[in-house]
Amino acid sequence: MSSWHEFLTMGGYGAYVWPSYAIVLVVMVINAVLPGRRQHALLKQLRRRVPNDRERQ
Repeated sequence: MSSWHEFLTMGGYGAYVWPSYAIVLVVMVINAVLPGRRQHALLKQLRRRVPNDRERQ
């Protein structure tokens, strides 16, 4: 690797490689974040549906 430019262009394939890395990164972040958000929403929904012990008495 004689220069950063050669590394970034990757022999002319950089226009395909770097967007692919970006797409994979976005998908991985979404896969990491969405399940936690969904769990939080489901727990919140369950807390509204199931009465607390204090409310039953």
